[in-house]
Amino acid sequence: MALCLSASKSIAFNIRCSNSTSDSLPSSSVFKSLKIPRFWPWQKVKMGPLTVSPMGFGTWAWGNQLLWGYQDSMDSELQQTFNLAVENGINLFDTADSYGTGKLNGQSEKLLGKFIRQFPGDKQVKNDIVIATKFAAYPWRLTPGQFVNACKSSLDRMQIEQIGIGQLHWSTANYAPLQERALWNGLVAMYDKGLVRAVGVSNYGPKQLLKIHKYLDDRGVPLRSAQVQFSLLSMGSDQMEIKNICDSLGIRVIAYSPLGLGMLTGKYTPSNLPPGPRGLLFRQILPGLEPLLTSLREIAQRRRKTIPQVRGIAINIKVAMQVAINWCICKGTIPIPGVKSVKQTEENLGALGWQLSSDELLQLEYAALDSPQKMIQNVFQTK
Repeated sequence: MALCLSASKSIAFNIRCSNSTSDSLPSSSVFKSLKIPRFWPWQKVKMGPLTVSPMGFGTWAWGNQLLWGYQDSMDSELQQTFNLAVENGINLFDTADSYGTGKLNGQSEKLLGKFIRQFPGDKQVKNDIVIATKFAAYPWRLTPGQFVNACKSSLDRMQIEQIGIGQLHWSTANYAPLQERALWNGLVAMYDKGLVRAVGVSNYGPKQLLKIHKYLDDRGVPLRSAQVQFSLLSMGSDQMEIKNICDSLGIRVIAYSPLGLGMLTGKYTPSNLPPGPRGLLFRQILPGLEPLLTSLREIAQRRRKTIPQVRGIAINIKVAMQVAINWCICKGTIPIPGVKSVKQTEENLGALGWQLSSDELLQLEYAALDSPQKMIQNVFQTK
C-alpha cells in the first residue's frame, strides 16, 4: 500500500510536509502587497548542476491544436503566462521537440525561446531559467548522430546555446530494442559535447530505468531526472517503485499530469466534460473518482476558511487544484502542471508556500486507493 513518505525523506527533498492543518493558502493579493516570495531559497531543488523551483510548468498545450485547442491568437497570453511564472520564481519549463501538431511541430520550443528572449525582467533571472526538453524516439532516429542532431535542432528552435535537461521522451525497448541503445549513446554524445547540462528520461519503468542509469553511469554521464505520470490518480506499484529507485539513486522525479489532465481540478463532472479526446477519457474515469474528489473538496474547504477574502465555489475549486499539486510536492517530486492562461498560472502558483499535513496526506492517499478508477498509464511507459 502506497502511503506518505516519512518526514526525513521529505526533508531530503528540501520540502517539509507540515504536521498542522493551520497553514493558510497564500492568495495573489497578499503576495502582491507584501512582496513575499512564493517559496524560500532553501526550498529550491538541486538537480546535479542545476537548481530549480519546487514546481515547474509544462508546455504541452503550446502548439497542440488537437488536444488543447491551440491558436496563434493565444501567444500573447502565453507570453504573459510565462512572465508571471518567472516573476514568481518558477524557473523550470518542460517541453518537447514533438509538442505542436502538424505544421506547428516544435511550436512549444519556439515559443519558449521567444519568451525567454523577450522577458523584461532581471538578466540573472532570465539566465537561471532551466529548459527541460524531450527528444522523440522517432523510428527514423536510428543512430546517436541523428539524436544529437535532434538536440541541435531544438537549440536552433529556441535560439539558446545550451539546454538545461535533455530527455529521451520514451523508451523503444518494447518494440525496437536495437534503436534503444543508439538513443542512449545519443544522450551520452549530447552531454559530452556540452549541448545539455544534464540528461534525463521520460516514461521509463523500473527495470529500464535501472538499466539506463547503469549504462550512463558507466560512461560518466549522471542520470539526473526521470519524468513520469505521477499524481493521486497515478500512484500504482510501478510509479511508487520508480519513485523509490529514484530516491535511492539520487534521480529527481518530474511529475507530469499532476492534475490527471484536469480531472483533479474539481472543474469537471460526468455531466460536464471537456471537449475532444479528453472528454472520452474523463467519461470512463470520473464516475469512479468520487472518494478522492470528496477528500480533495473536504481539505480544500477546511483550508479555504483560513483565507478571509475567499468567496464562492470557484475559489474552492482553485484550492482543490492546489491541494492535488501540493501532494506531489510533499511526496518529493517536482510537479509540472500544464498552463496556457494567466488564470491557470495564478491558480497553480497557489500550490506553493504551504504544505499538507501528514494526516491530510494519508486521507488523500487512502481516498485514492478507495477510488475504483485510476488514470490510464502512458502506453509508452516500459516495465
